[in-house]
Amino acid sequence: MTASPVQLLPRPVDPSVDHGIQAIVAGAASGSTCSTDLAASPWTFDATPGYGPGASMGDVLPTGSPVQGALPAAYREAPEEELHERIRAAKAALGDRVVILGHFYQRDEVVRHADYVGDSFRLAKAAQAHPAAEAIVFCGVHFMAETADLLSRPEQAVILPNLAAGCSMADMADIDQVEECWEQLEDVYGPLDEQDADGLVPVIPVTYMNSSAAIKGFVGRHGGIVCTSSNARTVLEWAFARGRRVLFFPDQHLGRNTAKAMGVPLEAMPMWNPHRPLGGSSEQGLRDARVILWHGFCSVHRRFTVDQIDKARAEHPGVRVIVHPECPMPVVDAADEAGSTDVIRRAIEEATEPTTFAIGTEINLVQRLVAQHPQHTIFCLDPVVCPCSTMYRIHPGYLAWTLEELVAGRVVNRITVPGSVADPARVALDRMLACVPQAPARKA
Repeated sequence: MTASPVQLLPRPVDPSVDHGIQAIVAGAASGSTCSTDLAASPWTFDATPGYGPGASMGDVLPTGSPVQGALPAAYREAPEEELHERIRAAKAALGDRVVILGHFYQRDEVVRHADYVGDSFRLAKAAQAHPAAEAIVFCGVHFMAETADLLSRPEQAVILPNLAAGCSMADMADIDQVEECWEQLEDVYGPLDEQDADGLVPVIPVTYMNSSAAIKGFVGRHGGIVCTSSNARTVLEWAFARGRRVLFFPDQHLGRNTAKAMGVPLEAMPMWNPHRPLGGSSEQGLRDARVILWHGFCSVHRRFTVDQIDKARAEHPGVRVIVHPECPMPVVDAADEAGSTDVIRRAIEEATEPTTFAIGTEINLVQRLVAQHPQHTIFCLDPVVCPCSTMYRIHPGYLAWTLEELVAGRVVNRITVPGSVADPARVALDRMLACVPQAPARKA
């Protein structure tokens, strides 16, 4: 009798980046991480100024940034499985009174409890689908919770489980710097609200979704618009139909990559450094500009390099390289494709044949994709495990605490945008919605 062939199934992959870091630091697994401090619990750093270990640990935290108070010992000392059980029990007790949103870059231990998983704007839109919910717990970073507050009902409480979860890129353009930039541009161009013979104003401000509510409010007051990484081109087309040039902030790389793909020459895209007069440009350079790029960046996506892509191609012939448009221009140019987190996820989901993917984006999303798609070979371009510092500040301990406080009738860590900022910020968001309708986030 001929023996039947044995079918070997792919070994399951642990999607937890935290487990991987713990093993690396303990010497139980090969590999490296950008900081051994990542093995510590995030509350270890709550009282220390800074973004915490990870990709943004070298970035400067602005004075006056939100600080997270001490997490009660019951949550700091609880084992992982106990925290998961407490979260499940609190969710069951709260029922439809709460909606939990989890960003793609959140650690797996948090994402597993989310009602919706997606990028920042789609999650904010998902919250709108639950107007009866009393609380929206946003497992992401500060600007995301602000956006959810802008788009939710006034009586709904938007909660950020850890107030120290900011965003270094969003912090690279504060409202005082942007106001000063606007005044200097007016000195160069004249009144910025006056149309020329073609009906165009001198400059239209465009802010990336990854910015504070104050910046979104500034854009709304000055005829501008918000964009996401998936609709940046359409938004720039909208802006060019209304202005001679665009002031794009806070991420220089998304602005440069998008405008370059539209045919804007690099010499027409000067950088604005807020610490230098006229941003470091000349008056003539600003007059000749089509896109003025703010000197900001994402520390996660700045880690990816052309050398990493070359190495991936050498070791994996036929590899499909997909990177986020927040990566530097040479990296985007060297990749096969560039797209938002949702574009990356869908590209892998829609691949019908086993494919090798090299991905240039945050490691928590990449590792989750590895676990979800064992038919493919998927790896992060950066061999060093270095998650987003601020996304990593959200931990099941904080989530359990915020939910159990809600069960007890107490709202903690509520994020509220004042009306003077919220009204013009909604104008900028509404312009984006009218420009590109957004689909809701997928159900977790």
